[in-house]
Amino acid sequence: MEAKDSQGAKSGRSVRIGDVAAKAGVSTATVSRTLAFPDKVRPATRQRVMEAVDRLGYTPNEAARALRAGASRMVLVVIPQDYSGAFFAGVIRGADAELSAHGYTILMGSLDGDAGKARRLVDLVFARQIDGAIVLSGAPPSVEGRSILSAGVPVIAVCAEIDGAQLPAALVDDFACAQIQTQHLLDLGHRRLHYISGIEGSYNEVQRYRGFLAAAARAGIGADAVSRSLGNYSLASGAAAAHEFLRQPQRATGIVACSDEMAIAFLKTINQAGVKCPGDVSIVGFDDIEFASFCEPALTTIRQPSHALGATGAAMLLAALRGEADAASLRAVFPGELIIRGSTGPAPAF
Repeated sequence: MEAKDSQGAKSGRSVRIGDVAAKAGVSTATVSRTLAFPDKVRPATRQRVMEAVDRLGYTPNEAARALRAGASRMVLVVIPQDYSGAFFAGVIRGADAELSAHGYTILMGSLDGDAGKARRLVDLVFARQIDGAIVLSGAPPSVEGRSILSAGVPVIAVCAEIDGAQLPAALVDDFACAQIQTQHLLDLGHRRLHYISGIEGSYNEVQRYRGFLAAAARAGIGADAVSRSLGNYSLASGAAAAHEFLRQPQRATGIVACSDEMAIAFLKTINQAGVKCPGDVSIVGFDDIEFASFCEPALTTIRQPSHALGATGAAMLLAALRGEADAASLRAVFPGELIIRGSTGPAPAF
């Protein structure tokens, strides 16, 4: 252990902040500032301090430091009830990378329809045990009229707007992305379309369905040539949509799905029923999760910049925590990117 370099370690006591300061050749105040606010310390000084921390095996007393600073250095990340690890893991990694670089740790909480869990999260925020929150779900925790939005800590919306709240937000342009999905199928000659939705009434679903309908209407596709299955982004709902599709007397040839997981389950289910993709039907997903390029055929999809969404939301939160005047008006809307693979092709001739 490198901690043997420490005079404190040799004497049997724990390594103290003064030992780190002596090793780095700086004051104890500089060590404290480096650990609490690394972005406010010169890079060369920060490097010396962190090297001393590593060599001595110093572990700061986070609780005491938070009490002195009046801050917990903790950020709550609220994940959706319909959490899809494949996509949101990238968002969380982006947020964690940005926050940890500035001395913050994330605490994740999921509501799961559990009132008790919601109460604990709300109590946590009102007790100021977290410094701010990033809400990925579009639904901030609330219970009995108390919401984290009224707790007096900065809250940032990522991936979905929070209805009725004017908050900083990092979003993908869902409306435009759904139009791109649909237009890709239209360009391939598909004129009978089927849409597999996200959670009905949710922010993302409303925007994506509007985009789908707008693209179809622009191409002169009438209501009789459009069908819809209700989903919730899960594999199970994609398979259920496929069974519904297989029962249709006149099937669509172009499928727009609101998540890759639904698209992949749909694809597997129709393949098992003898329907060929892309020969009989073409499918476009949404997210570009890792498995999208490994299924058979590989999935055409909309790539969301998951890491950038999380990192940008975290940067907005840091700006709000620094008290920057314009932090509340921050907003970033990212475009999606169409990734064309084997699951889409020309509409079949009838």
